[in-house]
Amino acid sequence: MVVSNETIAPLYMEQMLRGLKDFQCETVVLPDGEEYKNLEVLQRIFDALLEARFARDAMLVALGGGVIGDMTGFAAACYQRGIDFIQVPTTLLAQVDSSVGGKTGVNHPLGKNMIGAFHQPRCVIIDTATLRTLEDRQLHAGIAEVIKYGLIRDAEFFAWLEDNMDALLARDEGAVAYAIEQSCRNKAEIVAADERERGQRALLNLGHTFGHAIETGMGYGNWLHGEAVAAGMCMAAEMSHRLGWIGHQDRQRVLKLIERARLPVRAPAEIASERFQALMAVDKKVQAGRLRLVLLKSIGHAVVSDDFDAAILEETLASCRQGA
Repeated sequence: MVVSNETIAPLYMEQMLRGLKDFQCETVVLPDGEEYKNLEVLQRIFDALLEARFARDAMLVALGGGVIGDMTGFAAACYQRGIDFIQVPTTLLAQVDSSVGGKTGVNHPLGKNMIGAFHQPRCVIIDTATLRTLEDRQLHAGIAEVIKYGLIRDAEFFAWLEDNMDALLARDEGAVAYAIEQSCRNKAEIVAADERERGQRALLNLGHTFGHAIETGMGYGNWLHGEAVAAGMCMAAEMSHRLGWIGHQDRQRVLKLIERARLPVRAPAEIASERFQALMAVDKKVQAGRLRLVLLKSIGHAVVSDDFDAAILEETLASCRQGA
């Protein structure tokens, strides 16, 4: 059963079904958007599987971006206590991040990705030709996750991005393929060492605690995930600088590269600091009541820490809002 959305299905579903002509194949087409990543819409996948009498030897195929991949994977994890699925990501963000690693799930009104399961796909098939139909805003959002890998563990890749950002924005095939390959390699190495995020996998959340607060606070879909993560990474760089962990020059390198990727470097002014902190408190990285943040010791070296002065977090939130 191929699961897609109303944007991607008209573009690629027919081609997908031709490739699966030797199989009994059904389709489910969901509405497009982060605001539909919820339990109510997920139910449509279960309804279709049951109506077509799919058994435990069924295979789900996720044809789309991160929302489709997360929901299809979660449905696969739950249906008859677990069936196989394949990821066929069609957005840059899904190709470099959400399709790799086995995190699946849906959003809750109180928090992003709070309901889900770890369920690894049998394989991930990335066709970079699908990026030709990707709108610019979505491309830029995907680049945010690419930048993240350079920041957390690959300073050489970060420097490559500084030299090749214009080529990425122009969708140069060689640059795009290299960025995807390096991103997937970095993520796969981390996930292989820590599948269920008990240690170093948490580093992949650089900018995400701030970013998830933006997404939830602004209403799912108003800020793209990559846009919120971009602003969140700038906030993490600012807080790392205020803690004395990185210098002014490194902080500026982070902001400059994210700006060049045509992504926001500040959080929305509409979310007050108190509301922002309350949203951050509803986060999977909170342990024993303490907020843990991914911060930078240098470009290419991130750490997870709960050892910071709350006043510095408040200063960061105040200084990193639009109009501040």
